[in-house]
Amino acid sequence: MKAITYSQPGDSSVLSLAEKPLPEPGPGEVRVRVVVSGVNPTDWKARATTGRPLPFDEVTPNQDGSGVVDAVGDGVTDLSVGQRVWIYLAAHQRPFGTAAEYTILPAARAVPLADDASFELGASLGVPAMTAHRALTVHEDGPSRLAPGALAGRTVLVQGGAGAVGHAAIQLAVWAGATVIATVSSDEKEALARSAGAHHVLQYPSESLADGIRELAPNGVEHIVEVAIADNAALDVEVIANHGTVGYYADNGGDDFTAPVRVSFAKNVRWQGLLLYTVGERALLAAAEDVAAAVADGALPVGEDAGLPLSFFDLSDTAAAHDAVEQGATGKVLIRVSE
Repeated sequence: MKAITYSQPGDSSVLSLAEKPLPEPGPGEVRVRVVVSGVNPTDWKARATTGRPLPFDEVTPNQDGSGVVDAVGDGVTDLSVGQRVWIYLAAHQRPFGTAAEYTILPAARAVPLADDASFELGASLGVPAMTAHRALTVHEDGPSRLAPGALAGRTVLVQGGAGAVGHAAIQLAVWAGATVIATVSSDEKEALARSAGAHHVLQYPSESLADGIRELAPNGVEHIVEVAIADNAALDVEVIANHGTVGYYADNGGDDFTAPVRVSFAKNVRWQGLLLYTVGERALLAAAEDVAAAVADGALPVGEDAGLPLSFFDLSDTAAAHDAVEQGATGKVLIRVSE
């Protein structure tokens, strides 16, 4: 089979296309013929991080993807050969990511893909959608699972509503019944956030941004999905509701953040960090089940009309796909692996 591999960290030039033996699934694992591989920021960051040895002699990158189950290992009963699936965390603590014609992974990380959902959609889920799910389910008084009506009567603020996580957060929150306010940095991104389903979209930077949010949510927003906490912590505290939660999942804008202490504790604010790689199996399985249900309901479409433009690369151009994500490509970057 053809696979992209690297054996030392560095820029995208360390990636190479190689012919590799077809891997065999072990107990509790499945082998998936990958149709589409999705690229996330963590994929290029894991590859580019220097100063520490690789966990394996050779690594195939990319956590997310979609395809068809090709073989099952002993003990696998929930999936069968020929089943369409979407994949998450394929390369987490494993050498077999989705930038290959075939990958093997624990069966729990291959989720049935609804019959009317495209492989492009399946490969766009994983890290972004599951991160968004986690951000929306860590509120002190909120639901731990998402479903239609789960967030009814609540207001969600999505900071950076045109990114992949922001896009999924808008869609999941709307599906769960919330009123969604999104912030974006341009007219183009405003159009994307509105296409994703945001009820209100405000642009930054703006000195009146907090006033605009408070006008839309006089009692404050219950949930904040935050991509740039270093930039936005003070604003978040200003507009958050009592007992509200800020779920932050990235370090856009800086490595450290400060927040007004008195206002934070007076509002009982919860600062909740989010990282799928360390969040634990219970949270991962809950996210996978709820995201799959949203897909089945048609609540997570992708493409420019749905607010998430798709960019496609061939497997041999995986380095260019990584570079595109590193350079801040709008929408979702996907790699066509097979038909």
